[in-house]
Amino acid sequence: MTENGEDSPLQQSYETPARGDSAVIDNSKTLKTSLGDAKACKEHNDAHTLTARNAEGEISPYQPRPPPQPRFSSKSVSVEESVRTRRLKNSQESLSDLVETGSSTDSLKEDLTASAQGGFFFREAATIRNEQESNVRPLSAVATGSPVFRDSGSSLSDYEGRPRSQHSDPTDLRARSSKVRLSPVQPTGKLPALEKGFASATLKAANRIDRDCLDYTALAKEKLRDRFHRNLSDSRLLESMGSDSVSVNSIRSNYSVMSPIRPQDVRNRSFLEGSVLGNGALLGAEELDRYFPDRKLGIYIATWNMQGEKGLPTNLDDLLLPTDSEFAQDFYIIGVQEGCPDRREWETRLQETLGPYYVMLYAAAHGVLYLTVFVRRDLIWFCSEVEHATVTTRIISQIKTKGAVGIAFTFFGTSFLFITSHFTSGDAKVYERVLDYNKIIEALALPKGLPDTNPYRSTSSDVTTRFDQVFWFGDFNFRLSKARADVEAIIKRTAGGDMGPLLEHDQLSKEMKEGSIFKGFQEAPIHFLPTYKFDVGCDIYDTTSKQRTPSYTDRIVFRSRQADDIKALKYTCCSSIRTSDHRPVISVFQVKLRPGRDNIPLGAGQFDRGLYLEGIRRRITRELKRREAMKNESSSTICTIS
Repeated sequence: MTENGEDSPLQQSYETPARGDSAVIDNSKTLKTSLGDAKACKEHNDAHTLTARNAEGEISPYQPRPPPQPRFSSKSVSVEESVRTRRLKNSQESLSDLVETGSSTDSLKEDLTASAQGGFFFREAATIRNEQESNVRPLSAVATGSPVFRDSGSSLSDYEGRPRSQHSDPTDLRARSSKVRLSPVQPTGKLPALEKGFASATLKAANRIDRDCLDYTALAKEKLRDRFHRNLSDSRLLESMGSDSVSVNSIRSNYSVMSPIRPQDVRNRSFLEGSVLGNGALLGAEELDRYFPDRKLGIYIATWNMQGEKGLPTNLDDLLLPTDSEFAQDFYIIGVQEGCPDRREWETRLQETLGPYYVMLYAAAHGVLYLTVFVRRDLIWFCSEVEHATVTTRIISQIKTKGAVGIAFTFFGTSFLFITSHFTSGDAKVYERVLDYNKIIEALALPKGLPDTNPYRSTSSDVTTRFDQVFWFGDFNFRLSKARADVEAIIKRTAGGDMGPLLEHDQLSKEMKEGSIFKGFQEAPIHFLPTYKFDVGCDIYDTTSKQRTPSYTDRIVFRSRQADDIKALKYTCCSSIRTSDHRPVISVFQVKLRPGRDNIPLGAGQFDRGLYLEGIRRRITRELKRREAMKNESSSTICTIS
């Protein structure tokens, strides 16, 4: 009862069935059997409510009332089941659906208020009323005049007068929860911003590692310094990404690190006859920057005079994968003079050593001169068709021990020429070696079908002028013009890798300075001992009757059309391989690349698949044998008797 003597909305909502009691009784005859329980419970509780009303029409919370008597409905429901159902409803203290409740604080307050005003019978009436009308709506919806409650009607006659489509489904009502649910806790302050890390990078870049993602660019400069290949198959990238497994799994499962391709590009583009402007081309700037962000290519070159030995070293790791190198390179070029009789075995051993990351792009031979090109397997699509040519410098052409082999191809927009050669031997035959050089540059017929990337700077008399980057290596046979005793004395006095006193007597250095050979070529500084001639199997120079003078016969020189396009990072010899009288010489270069056009014949990703499979099979077999040996060694025990 309010101050004006009027009933509160809460009391009116529950007194409505009592005021229209006759209408309820008349209309209840037409209800379905499923509403019989609700009608019987309602009449029983209405009777208690009327007896508890005083003369002023108010409900007194202090007036004694008899305990309620159970009233059985028309259905045969046991007393135990009814009590069990009521206990279950009264014991439910968890939260109800947020959609059907208002504020959780208001719901709890109104529930306590209603309990204090109406006592036990008021709660019973509210429970029965809710079960009849909505079966799930809490007291807060009734007390606040919720539209949901008002629309449900205030009497059974209203309920019967509605269309059937508006009646509540009993099965749906039973499925709903009658619990009260607290509102979710809202943050009191502003949420902290995402850190510049993997989560933000994933959101910004949509699982793509691209140029516009500053996080990965910074990571590349910090972790990999000047060298960084964005290839997710490389385990270094996943390791540098830290412990964010969510980002790693998302990248692996959804998108690759490569840029997405639009359907119209797939429809219209043909890389074999594609854009000549370089915009969106396979060999264009976009693809080049994605694989080589700094536009620098790593090239590893090795030259070795094998002395025709049939027995190969048991392990070529020191030759191709030295331990002092931080990273493997993109290209591996191996030139051999006086190679082993079984050329295929040699190439298989190279593939076994380099492993599955590399494939043999091309191999050529001229007698016992072998030249092999290995590239990273994901770069073969950007190589043109490969061409090769050979030149013999012997008077009798059938004897192919002296001469040269050249391999040429274009990678992106940069053309490459690799030459391995074996010049005339002999301490005093400098002039003959110069003639060998001149014959090779004139007779080496390259390129054949590949377009010249800069024909205005090419000459027909010199093959080395027709390519952007040229590397020439082999056994040039130039000697030190000094007596052996003097050379050995200089070697003993040499300290700290300064070979200047020896190179003052080097025939090749003198001829290059005079311009009679290797015009336009350069050579990295030499900081290693002479590589010829050793006794096989040891580090002692020639002890035979000829007593040959130690010399720098094995050399690597390079030439570029543009100044400073080639940078020599390493130039040394492999002293651990002693199966020949020569020591292998290796060098590592960093070469600048330029984008190209799709007007060149592409190699279409061709490589020697049979060699690749054989090399990997041998690699696996070798690893299994090593593990078996380690297992046997660990299982063996030594018994001692004391």
